[in-house]
Amino acid sequence: MTDGASPRPGVERVFSERELQRCNGERGRPAYIAYAGIVYDVSDCPKWRTGLHEQLHFAGLDLTGALLQAPHAAEVFGRPCVKRVGVLAPAV
Repeated sequence: MTDGASPRPGVERVFSERELQRCNGERGRPAYIAYAGIVYDVSDCPKWRTGLHEQLHFAGLDLTGALLQAPHAAEVFGRPCVKRVGVLAPAV
């Protein structure tokens, strides 16, 4: 498991859906989520520390559609505990 760093500076890591699923916050793995094609590390966010957010959303998934029902908007991705780590590869 890598730490999400890009292989070269200035080049974003591209995550497949399968790679994202492995970053589920379990067994010492980082907790990553995707939103609108961007992959974020939420491991340091208190509400994501177990890999499960508010007993509703699991890390390791694309949560783009789920944000429509959330009590917050996309501004949460600007919080200091949320780090952009790459992009999600388009589904094939």
